[in-house]
Amino acid sequence: MTRASDLRLRDVVNIPDGSRLGLISDFEVDLETGKVLALVVPGPRRFWGLFGRETEYVIPWDRVRKIGADVILVELPSYTEPSR
Repeated sequence: MTRASDLRLRDVVNIPDGSRLGLISDFEVDLETGKVLALVVPGPRRFWGLFGRETEYVIPWDRVRKIGADVILVELPSYTEPSR
């Protein structure tokens, strides 16, 4: 069994293009069933990190392919880098 606090320390990587999306900042959970619905990863910073972040990536749980010791692999074929 893995704790949510342990998952937050692992990089999230998109398999199709190998891009590093970042670290998990939050989870979407169904409160009735207790199941994780999605991972939330903050998007890239705006203008050298001075003005917050552009977007956040909400990654549905069914897109998580592998949870490893250091990395979480996800498959987001339609992922595109947000415009800056």
